Amino acid sequence: MTTSQKHRDFVAEPMGEEPVGILGKKLEERGFDKACVVLGQFLVLKKDEDLFQEWLKHTCGANAKQSQDCFGCLREGCDAFL
Repeated sequence: MTTSQKHRDFVAEPMGEEPVGILGKKLEERGFDKACVVLGQFLVLKKDEDLFQEWLKHTCGANAKQSQDCFGCLREGCDAFL
């Protein structure tokens, strides 16, 4: 799997207060305004790929690629910094 430069940049440093990406508007409307808040939901769902992707699709209408990309970024970020 190849990753974009944006993906590589995102996982290269701690999340902190990073804004949510492409799905931002819909996530913000539901209270998930920062990447760290989405990370919290990822952790609440025990880093389970299926549960997280289903949550993301239901919460903000993410398609399969978007939910897979988001899961991959969060998993890589956790592997690198937690």
